[in-house]
Amino acid sequence: MKAPKAVTNPTFTDWQPADGKPACLYDAEPQNVLADIAARILTDFRQLPVNPGTLQAQPFPHTLKGAPTNFYTTTTAQTFDVTILGQAVHLTATPTSYTYTFGDGTTLGPTPATGYSIPQTEWLTTQTRTSHTYTNTGNYPATVTTTFTGTYSVNNGPPLPINGTLNLTTPPITIQVWKTERALVADTCQQNPQSWGCPGTEAK
Repeated sequence: MKAPKAVTNPTFTDWQPADGKPACLYDAEPQNVLADIAARILTDFRQLPVNPGTLQAQPFPHTLKGAPTNFYTTTTAQTFDVTILGQAVHLTATPTSYTYTFGDGTTLGPTPATGYSIPQTEWLTTQTRTSHTYTNTGNYPATVTTTFTGTYSVNNGPPLPINGTLNLTTPPITIQVWKTERALVADTCQQNPQSWGCPGTEAK
């Protein structure tokens, strides 16, 4: 027979249960393992290697001043199997809201919108729920912070909610905001590579 960890130096006598079935031994003051797990589950949840996903931008890395730039994130729900206090615990981290930081001092969120990819023909012309319009040229570090909620189950028991959330921020991506200028020129870049606006020429 085996004694639980809480029993120090257990002693046994040579006997058999009357019904022939295995017997369980308990400490004089057995611990409530479920309560102990519940007390530390949020700390363990926040230490999980949850993937924050990525932040995507269209167009990228260059966009235009005054035109909408589409942002979206790729994060997904994730599951983990861990051992807590000797018990098998199954954890699920589910993304529920997102806060977009565009790098120019403006943010969007928290919002439930993950955003989505749009066709290239719609770049710079289509306003989505998660797009942003930059009003000045420059380089801007953009990120998205995802808020995860969680559930846990012990030894294949029913899922229970975790009383707290986990916030993770993606590494920044640099958005380079340019402006457009128009001018009348006499030649195309093929005819005159030094013509105004051609690659490699200085702006005038």
